[in-house]
Amino acid sequence: MAGITERTLANANRESAPSRHGSRLPVGCRCPHPKGMNHMNRQRALAVTAAGALATALSLAAGAAPVSAAILDAKAEAARAELVGEVSPGLIEELSDTFGITESEAYDRLAVEAVAADLLAEAPESLDDSFAGVWVSEDADEVFIATTDASDSTGIRADGATPVLVEHDLGALEDAAGSLDAISAEGYYGHYIDLRSNTLVIETADEAVAADAIEAAGIDPALVTVDAEAEAPQTFFVRGGDAYNIENSWRCSVGFSVRQGSTPGFVTAGHCGAAGDSVTGGEAAPGTFRNSVFPGSDRAWVAVGTSEVLYDDVNMYSGTRDVANSTQAAVGSSICRSGSTTGWHCGTVQAFNQTVRYAEGAVYGMTRTNVCAEPGDSGGSFISGNSAQGMTSGGNGNCSSGGTTYFQPIGPALSAWGLTLVTS
Repeated sequence: MAGITERTLANANRESAPSRHGSRLPVGCRCPHPKGMNHMNRQRALAVTAAGALATALSLAAGAAPVSAAILDAKAEAARAELVGEVSPGLIEELSDTFGITESEAYDRLAVEAVAADLLAEAPESLDDSFAGVWVSEDADEVFIATTDASDSTGIRADGATPVLVEHDLGALEDAAGSLDAISAEGYYGHYIDLRSNTLVIETADEAVAADAIEAAGIDPALVTVDAEAEAPQTFFVRGGDAYNIENSWRCSVGFSVRQGSTPGFVTAGHCGAAGDSVTGGEAAPGTFRNSVFPGSDRAWVAVGTSEVLYDDVNMYSGTRDVANSTQAAVGSSICRSGSTTGWHCGTVQAFNQTVRYAEGAVYGMTRTNVCAEPGDSGGSFISGNSAQGMTSGGNGNCSSGGTTYFQPIGPALSAWGLTLVTS
């Protein structure tokens, strides 16, 4: 993990470009607006090398970067030692195939991602108002932490990460995203915060729709990048991961095994069924939707019979993967998804807190990935390493040409309904 002597946001972007399942239950541009909004950038130029790139170089002291790299190496080596013997051969093989790396390099990647997950849990509190995000480099040999305060750089390096100085803290971008949540217009597909470019990305059918949304929300257009070539997202429906039938009609996928007190069940996507709907067949145990939220969120939990045994793993279709916890993976981390339509696919985490506007209504707080999925994969589990991440919601594209898939993070479902994740 070679060190560097200075880092700009544009350079960090070039090194961090993005790259593709249910737990088992028994029985189962600047693009000028005509009104003068000339600060919006095209998503296709997201490397952000223009004058309004919203980032400046951190002047790092000589020798600082090698020290930072050495600290990351030491942390990753410790994490790697814990992974050996605990990670399934199937996971290592899939990561090797997905990223074109050796078995040893797959372990290295998982180790750095584990370090990044720890930093993601710590950095927002330690940096406070200057914090602007954590992400893993494309080759997973470096962890970036963005800040608006250059004085944070020494502490960031001491944690083994590479500091990136940016203009906007994460709170400012989240506030702007919140203002956009109320926008509903034809051709407006959603928005998310891109940590690498330090901007709020708006996905629309054309630039005029984005400009109108920015004006209506009353946000600073300098915060925004526009993707005017986005495709309309769709929820994934019919069939599923360890599949289950709802009301003898449609099918979805099991997410993860959970318990509410002594009641066993599983989490899945909210658009798969409403509270009171029955799970009538498939590979999952029969049960009933106890709670379901969609739109707004896309989460549900299904209670099954108390005699049913819950599995603490995820079906990879070529084996299983144990579920150890629900630690959130950092942007840039590898992540995999399962579904009965397309099987097991992996990719990387691209962004958190995505707002997605489906035809049925908007959902908030989704995680964006470049993992492919197709109709029938809804509700299935997203997992990074052995950490449960969430349940498949929707997206666009397919597993022939690739695409974008969003998932509902598992945390809100666990906390809202007092659920406990079943772990190994």
